[in-house]
Amino acid sequence: MFGFINVNKPSGMTSHDVVCVLRKILNIKKIGHTGTLDPMANGVLPIAVGDATRLIEYLSDDKEYVATVKFGASTDTYDKEGNITFRSDIIVEKSELENALSKFRGEIFQKPPIFSALKKNGKKLYEYAREGKDIEIEARKITVEKLELLSFEDNIAELKIKCSKGTYIRSIANDLGEILSCGGHLIGLTRTVAGDFLIENSVTLDDIKQSENKEKFIEYPLNYFSHLHKVDITDNECIKVKNGQNFISDKFTNFNNELIILTNCNRIIAVTRIIERKTLLEKVFIK
Repeated sequence: MFGFINVNKPSGMTSHDVVCVLRKILNIKKIGHTGTLDPMANGVLPIAVGDATRLIEYLSDDKEYVATVKFGASTDTYDKEGNITFRSDIIVEKSELENALSKFRGEIFQKPPIFSALKKNGKKLYEYAREGKDIEIEARKITVEKLELLSFEDNIAELKIKCSKGTYIRSIANDLGEILSCGGHLIGLTRTVAGDFLIENSVTLDDIKQSENKEKFIEYPLNYFSHLHKVDITDNECIKVKNGQNFISDKFTNFNNELIILTNCNRIIAVTRIIERKTLLEKVFIK
């Protein structure tokens, strides 16, 4: 088994829970998710099976979400599952919200939630939070490529967000509430896109459980690297790659210090960096 499963994670499950369920269903040990999705959230959770786990680091980092934010209260977790820390009777005007949203587009610095699995000094942030300890959390640079207001009614906004890896949608909800001086928190989140994985092509855990051919949901990885160039190599060059030998080819003339995928007969042979028309093999998948 070698490939990816585009899972539509249900809310209420952790990403690790999904991996554990699929490990049992598929009876395979080598399996992992490509990036944590909060338990409250649902939507696209790409799962790597077998040696495809070695390809996770090369997947596109772009993510898209549909988020529902409620104004009038803040919580310690920045979402509906936390304890309320602030309330307000302010009714937000749509024009005010539109103006606030403009401050979150492009490259910005964002402070992650204290209730998160990020580590500081070898310890997860949520562990400090549960111990009631104050800790300085450094803001991180993120990119919000798209932030659209889909609907707004009764102090509840539905937002479409396209952002870089490491973006916390919960933090956007909280920070919007701070800017509007009314408090805000996330009450719903669906990840609709993760790189080349789209929610309309996803499958549920029940789909996989109930199928007699469970392996049909494992898709060959080649289709999920549209952001990388693919170069087809000969059988003789495949032998060199198999033996761990780097080689020079005119096929690589247009690539310099660029990461590409080597293929043969529509199979992934290796991931390599090209330096002056020569391969610098990173991962080899031919045996």
